[in-house]
Amino acid sequence: MTSATGAAAAAILLTLTACGTALPTTAPTATPSLPAVPAAGPTPAPAETESPTAPEDGAAVEPAAPASPEPPTAPGTALAAVELLEVKGRAPRTGYDRDLFGSGWVDTDRNGCDTRNDMLARDLVDETFKPGTRDCVVLTGTLADPYSGTTIAFVRGQATSTAVQIDHVVALSDAWQKGAQQWDEARRVTFANDPLNLLAVDGPLNAQKGDGDTATWLPPHKGFRCAYVARQVAVKVMYAVWVTPAERDAMVRVLADCPAEPLPGGDAPVQALPAPPTPAPAPVPAPAPAPVAPAPAPAPTPPAPAPAPETVSFANCSEARAAGAAPVRVGDPGYGTHLDRDRDGIGCE
Repeated sequence: MTSATGAAAAAILLTLTACGTALPTTAPTATPSLPAVPAAGPTPAPAETESPTAPEDGAAVEPAAPASPEPPTAPGTALAAVELLEVKGRAPRTGYDRDLFGSGWVDTDRNGCDTRNDMLARDLVDETFKPGTRDCVVLTGTLADPYSGTTIAFVRGQATSTAVQIDHVVALSDAWQKGAQQWDEARRVTFANDPLNLLAVDGPLNAQKGDGDTATWLPPHKGFRCAYVARQVAVKVMYAVWVTPAERDAMVRVLADCPAEPLPGGDAPVQALPAPPTPAPAPVPAPAPAPVAPAPAPAPTPPAPAPAPETVSFANCSEARAAGAAPVRVGDPGYGTHLDRDRDGIGCE
């Protein structure tokens, strides 16, 4: 019994030893039914097939909602009107002269007052007028200056009138370099006297601005910048004055803070009134022949009148001031209309 048990144990040990030597050759095929698993993460394809947005019946897939676009620019606003402006480089200033836009202020609307006085009367409050001018020549008034945000007292006079000046919102020189060179004289005069392009403002700030555009100058009073740029846009759209790329970017930048800012004047151009047509002269009937009367006796020849004294006017205001005659008035020795730019009867104010 014991020998039989020992023989069986020896047989089992021999079998185990034989199996141990065969394991390396059979191990790769021990589990053929299991798929190989890559070392990387799980394959994403099965997850895509389970997506609820990909139906199996071939129905159209509803695309994901796009990002919300920016709201469109409201029509009739200054910001929308910027898109109407032509954009290109500035032309040379060659040939520019202020007198190409008319000699001083003129009466384009035929109301009997020049444009400067019209703008002073429009923009000042508590104004007084020179007697005998049909409320035309402004003597005093108060300006709520849009450029500085301050209040300025206006008093007409040689040393005080410059405190309040009439600014061309789109400067004449700027317009000259961006299209006005090709205009005729009538269009340039209309542009220079158009109320849409004019504001009564602080004199020193007007001088500081010069011929700057939106890209190079803005009013120090930030609360007026939207209205100021909107007015520039309106004028340039009306007269087809182009803008530089930097100018357009500056306009958009300012108006983006006030996208509802309206375009001044709307869509209707502001034009100076045309000159009334000259009526044709009425025909003069031929007079009936007068009866022939005998010739009277010749009257004695009167002596020649003494020559009228020659009227000499000063060549300019500097000459008048050097002579101590400024201001010079109508009827004064040396007065001339070329010394009286605003035609109020007082030269070299």
